[in-house]
Amino acid sequence: MNFLRLSFLVKLTLVVISIIGLGYLLALGQSILAPFFLAFLMAMLFLPAATFMERRLRFPRSMSTMTSVFIMLMILSGLIYFFSTQLSDFSKDLPHLREQFTTVFNGFQHWISKTFNVKVDEQVDYINQGLNKLLSSSGAILGFTFGIFSTGFGFIIFFTIFFIFILNYRRLLNNFIIAVFNERHKSSVEEAVNEIRIMTKKYIFGLFLQVIIVSTLTSIVLTVLGVKYAILLAVLTGLLNVIPYLGIFISLVISCFIAFATSSPSTCIYVAMGYIAVHAVDGNIVLPFVVGSKVKINALFSFVGILLGEHLWGIAGMFLCIPAIAIIKIICERVEDLRPWGKLLGEEEKPNKKKKSYKISKNITLKEMD
Repeated sequence: MNFLRLSFLVKLTLVVISIIGLGYLLALGQSILAPFFLAFLMAMLFLPAATFMERRLRFPRSMSTMTSVFIMLMILSGLIYFFSTQLSDFSKDLPHLREQFTTVFNGFQHWISKTFNVKVDEQVDYINQGLNKLLSSSGAILGFTFGIFSTGFGFIIFFTIFFIFILNYRRLLNNFIIAVFNERHKSSVEEAVNEIRIMTKKYIFGLFLQVIIVSTLTSIVLTVLGVKYAILLAVLTGLLNVIPYLGIFISLVISCFIAFATSSPSTCIYVAMGYIAVHAVDGNIVLPFVVGSKVKINALFSFVGILLGEHLWGIAGMFLCIPAIAIIKIICERVEDLRPWGKLLGEEEKPNKKKKSYKISKNITLKEMD
């Protein structure tokens, strides 16, 4: 008994030390590991296209890789051009937005003062000073928004290089993973690696499809409500929606701020209602159908992962933590000793009432026979 207890304590100690050491290495190698993991995810997304070019079009491996890189850079350049033009228009309207928001906010404060007989002169002056400083520094707002999508020119260079290497040497990496394990486990390891690759590819593709669907739904809602910069806010919402719960809340606050500054307080309320409806459709229809329930992560570990990702890798970590946890969940579910961890990361399974009633009736029958 003492031996088993000691063994458990030793295992627990080793697990804790391993987690601490792994976290330290992740934080230490942020500039390399963050673009490497993002390149791995993008390589999984472009893998079907590269395979198609090699098998059907008879492209050499190097040519299919460079073609995939060219397509990826074209998409990335399109996104950068879109956000740069939209943010440029937004920066031109900042003075007008500041004046309109100040006017609407002052009227709202005076209405509160007359209705509730609350003296808010000092609070209004303080808030107006803060708003003037915030809205006048367009560089800070644009810098924060652009920082969400890029962490620097070096990040993009490392990401592109890692993408080329992973896609070009994918067979070598696959053979290395299989060769690490014992020969008697070769067939099971190959099966597990293939399943993980397929599941990861489907998950990443579903995640990108979810971004497109959420952006489209949000664009329709904001356009119908007449909110300015509807396309920009919709694309921003779709990208931030990759961060569960927290992302949709941040985009809701930004959209309500723009709606309040460019329209009326009632429009702001309608925008909030529209975002709640989009989030409900995304959580109950889009996410289970597109991404799939097999890699769905529960809210607790999604939130913990977001906090750890932000602490380790900043904004990039907030985006990459959910795919990382999903991949860990896939691996845990296919390793017998790690299956409890995979269940812990996933959603709670609903009990099957039919099976439960069957078991109860079976037990009653056995007792009657005894």
